[in-house]
Amino acid sequence: MQIQQFQYDNRIPKLFAVATIFWGAVGMLVGVLAAFQLAFPVLNFGIEFTSFGRIRPIHTNAVIFAFVGNGIFTAVYYSMPRLLKTPMWSNLLSKIHFWGWQLIILAAALTLAMGYTTAKEYAELEWPIDIAITLVWVVFGINMFGTILTRRERHLYVAIWFFIASWVTVAMLHIVNSFELPVSFMKSYSWYAGVQDALVQWWYGHNAVAFFLTTPYLGLMYYFLPKAAGRPVYSYKLSIVHFWSLIFLYIWAGPHHLLYTALPEWAQSLGTTFSIMLLLPSWGGMLNGLFTLRGAWDKVREDPVLKFFVVAVTCYGMATFEGPTLSLKNVNAISHYSDWTVAHVHIGALGWNGFMTFGMMYWLFPRLFDTKLYSKKLASTHFWMGTLGIVLYAIPMYWAAFRSYFMMKAFTPEGQLQYQFIDVVQTVVPFYVLRAIGGTIYLAGVFLMAYNLIKTAKAGRFVATETAEAPALEKVYVAPAKAHWHSFFERKPILLLVLSLIVVGIGGLVEMVPTFLVKTNVPTISSVKPYTPLELQGRDIYISEGCYNCHSQMIRPFRYEVARYGDYSKAGEFVYDHPFQWGSKRTGPDLARLGGKYPDSWHFNHMLEPESMSPGSIMPKYPWLFEKNIDVASTRSKIHAMRQLGVPYPEGYEAIADQDLKQQAEKIAAGLKDQKINIPSDKQIVALIAYLQRLGKDARAVSKPVSQN
Repeated sequence: MQIQQFQYDNRIPKLFAVATIFWGAVGMLVGVLAAFQLAFPVLNFGIEFTSFGRIRPIHTNAVIFAFVGNGIFTAVYYSMPRLLKTPMWSNLLSKIHFWGWQLIILAAALTLAMGYTTAKEYAELEWPIDIAITLVWVVFGINMFGTILTRRERHLYVAIWFFIASWVTVAMLHIVNSFELPVSFMKSYSWYAGVQDALVQWWYGHNAVAFFLTTPYLGLMYYFLPKAAGRPVYSYKLSIVHFWSLIFLYIWAGPHHLLYTALPEWAQSLGTTFSIMLLLPSWGGMLNGLFTLRGAWDKVREDPVLKFFVVAVTCYGMATFEGPTLSLKNVNAISHYSDWTVAHVHIGALGWNGFMTFGMMYWLFPRLFDTKLYSKKLASTHFWMGTLGIVLYAIPMYWAAFRSYFMMKAFTPEGQLQYQFIDVVQTVVPFYVLRAIGGTIYLAGVFLMAYNLIKTAKAGRFVATETAEAPALEKVYVAPAKAHWHSFFERKPILLLVLSLIVVGIGGLVEMVPTFLVKTNVPTISSVKPYTPLELQGRDIYISEGCYNCHSQMIRPFRYEVARYGDYSKAGEFVYDHPFQWGSKRTGPDLARLGGKYPDSWHFNHMLEPESMSPGSIMPKYPWLFEKNIDVASTRSKIHAMRQLGVPYPEGYEAIADQDLKQQAEKIAAGLKDQKINIPSDKQIVALIAYLQRLGKDARAVSKPVSQN
């Protein structure tokens, strides 16, 4: 048997590890600022680049794709060579992957701050960056599969199954959801509209959580937790059931984000059914992780690495129990658009992803620098700070959610709403303060970790390469007579890749094909017309400012929502909405029926000084909208793009669209002048007012069905 020597390259894992810590601190710092802004609007600073609507997606993208993303790549580039007994296939591709990903993160932060966004949650980045993500992801995939195909270990360990499924599924999700028609260098419109766009987005959004925040971290768990514990994985058979059932069921669950919306009822029911079924494989994985520590609990008490891993896996179990619970329609009626969802997401992000990452870093750095961890005491202090931060973050959000729900649905004995929306906002502000304090404590723990790891690195010497040896992979292989049936797939990575793609593709096809092809799923409404050029420009300003982060445009069929906002929303209202604007959180009231509710002067003053119209409001000011001009040069290309997407503007309308825009803008400016407000007709606030005044007007021609309680 020929023994071959080779080397593991630790330089790329080190780069990704450092990037993980750096971007984690940056992303969480922005999150803390956003949390305090909700309690103290003055912290928006009256600057467009630091307003909540713009920095909130910077926070989510930084934590998901910068912190967690770099954490995934740290795990892959360290564990995969050792599991396969071979160096990474291409050092050049590894470097391209690292620097390409960091440049994408930097571009994301800059463009989101400048207001360039698609308004699709977790997919806000505009089309040039989407293309860059695709190219870098392909580079990563080529390098990963090149490594797998040149391995010296015939069987693929369970962690690699999860890495393969994550790679192929994220590629599918990103490509399908990012179909968009470019209008200019940094502006595009989603290829899908309304109900269909919402379904595709949350098929992507839910499964971005599944296949970026969950499955690759399960691969991380299956490698680093046994390594840290010094014990084998509890059950090989359970890992097989966990893997295949999880990737099959997860992809169906997206519609549970759209319960009680205008999405067809059958799609909502499918999402609920599969979400409930997800509990079993999710908890199977959790138990496989925790049972791996059987007999090692004395070590857990002493080792901060294992403390982080235990709480991380426990938070995974909590989040994956809560997720199916939130997909029940009666529970979702309470949680959707509330702070409950925020708490749920952060149990996963702070507990599962955060603590798994911290545990990996504390285990990895001493090995990369051939030394001991500088201070176990500081690591344990970080553990308790992180745990306290999670508790202080989550509990106030749960409390705020239930408090706001009961206030929102309260009626007086005379049948009138008991509370205005602003009353609800003011009563939850103290909980927002507590949440921000919890986030601050958690962030302080990250800085403490950074200090501990820097001191660890300085105390040791970086091991750039490690020499290893293993026998060459035999070309002819005879499986043992008692080999497990699943070992057949573990020897054939391309087959595993193809099967994973098929398994994850089934659910998406079943949900999306009927929604797109069966017209009765999205019945048309004759009174619904395309936006005027000025309204279209105003809608793009609304999106650019991130108003969708706080306001929904989807009234659910509940008595208290219909009484508060107006008739509930219908699928046909959104056929010209590229992208949809249903929202996922109500920090402000729903806007679906806002048009005509207030005069133009109210909107003008509300955007200039929110508290002048709504005392106690936590909405930021938007003074730049009164200074910046409407981008009339883009009107022609925007109308043309919308017509290509099926919006029925007349042939050649692009040539006269700016004339219509100017006429409508001058009419609004003249009306404001009558109310003692002087503003030039070419300012962005005029376009935004036009859009806000349009909302819901078309649908008022539809007769009111009976609302549900």
